[in-house]
Amino acid sequence: MLRRLLDSPATYFVGAGILFVLAVASQIEIQLPAREVEPPSEISKLRDRDDLNVVFVLIDTLRADRLGIYGYERPTSPVIDSLARSGVVFDHVYSQSSWTKSSMASLWTATNPANNGILRYKHALPPEATMPAEIFSQAGIRTAGIWRNGWVAPNFGFDQGFDMYVRPKPGQERAQIQRNTPGRNPLQGTDEDLVTSATEFLDTFGQERFFLYLHFMDVHQYLFDEEAAKFGTSYSDAYDQAINWVDRLVGVIVKRLGDLGILDRTVIVIASDHGEAFREHGSEGHARNLYREVVSVPLILSLPFALDPGVRVEETVSNIDTLPTLLDLLGLPALPNADGRSLVPLIEKAAGVEPSGPTEGLERTIYSQLDRRWGRPSAESDPLVAVTDGSLRFFMPIRYPDHGALFDRDTDPDETQNLLESRPEDSAVLRALADAYLEGAKNPWGVEAKEVELDAMRLEQLRALGYVIK
Repeated sequence: MLRRLLDSPATYFVGAGILFVLAVASQIEIQLPAREVEPPSEISKLRDRDDLNVVFVLIDTLRADRLGIYGYERPTSPVIDSLARSGVVFDHVYSQSSWTKSSMASLWTATNPANNGILRYKHALPPEATMPAEIFSQAGIRTAGIWRNGWVAPNFGFDQGFDMYVRPKPGQERAQIQRNTPGRNPLQGTDEDLVTSATEFLDTFGQERFFLYLHFMDVHQYLFDEEAAKFGTSYSDAYDQAINWVDRLVGVIVKRLGDLGILDRTVIVIASDHGEAFREHGSEGHARNLYREVVSVPLILSLPFALDPGVRVEETVSNIDTLPTLLDLLGLPALPNADGRSLVPLIEKAAGVEPSGPTEGLERTIYSQLDRRWGRPSAESDPLVAVTDGSLRFFMPIRYPDHGALFDRDTDPDETQNLLESRPEDSAVLRALADAYLEGAKNPWGVEAKEVELDAMRLEQLRALGYVIK
């Protein structure tokens, strides 16, 4: 029934849902519903509850340092900042790649790219992979995914475990959208379509227990409405304005949860697959390298109650830790063969309560990987591996291992001073870690990644995202 509802064009032209989105998202300031303040000791008790929902907000292409809660001076994200101030913020989070499909495959399966094998544009997750939606579904929780990025389409295996997994049809959005997409053929529709679908889902199934995944795309596309904060006319300014627009759309979802009386039994996750570059290292966009600006992402948990003060986890962690943490927080079974770890003990430690598990080893070496020829199927693979260990970040191009780079985050957070030759001992240690990462790669499901052929229509949809695919 829900698939028919969300696939129906009528959903986007009539009904209270659209009017609600328009009325709330057109406001510069959204008053979020209040939640009861509880002590940090309540965090570990969430495992014992059987009424909790999850709204998993994935804001595509959102770099952490463009949010106020991460220190940005522009008011791009008042809604997200408000959720974060009374929730849990992870200060240093790295994604496993700088393009969506590879990064999301790692995030959902809690496995590193070398293990899951999702590295090139034809690769797809095999049915043997266990996805978090399957775990939620097996627990009797309704699962729904609403997405606008073709890299997480069903043909790539991302629909596994979802009762409903849909791409909302573009509607006649009522907000006046500014299109600043740095590409010739912009993706059709806006995130207003997604939020309209999400509010319809909540109105229909909100009194059941649910896991709702929302994959926003307007930050990726640099889209914003006429009410967005005005920062300027450059691509970087448009990007910030798009964050401000999507931030208010997130506020629509939060307000709807409050209106339905279910905010106090819902965990909201704010995450991203990768960041975006604005010529910090000579290029714009993403999916080209693994510098900080394209792999440093936010991770925020808004709990069913408010924390006062909120919790900040200072340890450096990884996107592959996201789902193990969420499943542990809700007392659900863990993902099998995961490289990621639950960060709940680090949350409890930062909150000043006795951790429910060991914290040693949770801040550990983090790996990111990118095949720089992922979109050229006839070209030889050109893998780049980044190793983050303590304050050091090491880059190793596999085909040209002597052309690597070493940076120290403590003294050079923008990664501008290559220390490869001046610190040869550190370079050798991290090179050995990169080698061990690749040599120890083991597929967690006993089968290799699938390859799927894409028809002309799907290729054009993916090119509309701004990628060059040959």
